[in-house]
Amino acid sequence: GLQQQLTDLPKFRRLGGETAYIEGWGLYAESLGRELGLYQDPYNYYGYLQNALWRAIRLVTDTGLHSKGWTRTQAIDYMLNNSAMTRTDAEAEVDRYMAIPGQALAYKVGEMKIAQLREQAQRELGPRFDVRAFHTEVLKDGSVPLDILQDKIQRWIATQKG
Repeated sequence: GLQQQLTDLPKFRRLGGETAYIEGWGLYAESLGRELGLYQDPYNYYGYLQNALWRAIRLVTDTGLHSKGWTRTQAIDYMLNNSAMTRTDAEAEVDRYMAIPGQALAYKVGEMKIAQLREQAQRELGPRFDVRAFHTEVLKDGSVPLDILQDKIQRWIATQKG
């Protein structure tokens, strides 16, 4: 993708990636549909909301398993009680979360961080905020850890202020 075209980056940075950044950007981009007027009817928007709910359920389940001491059964029950999943699908998802801690929650955490940084930039820059410039700044160095992204965006905000 785009990151592989950033020839100023070392090869290991072009080929690797930070899950929270990569998947977070994907979810953040999905969230722009309403702002861009892409939902032609409420059903399209409902589909987006269903997917957003699914990502939130994944975050809670992953956190429950690895931070709150949930059992496999508790995690499966949570997924079944909060989604339209089948038991077989819930079991497969929970088994994956148990095998790869933190991977499922990284999507939503990344999206929330990018949205938070955008809100901060809008608040601090006011009418000088340019969403395209913000997106360029988020993307221009490829996949970085979220703390590095935060530092980078805060420096960008300071530069934009003059």
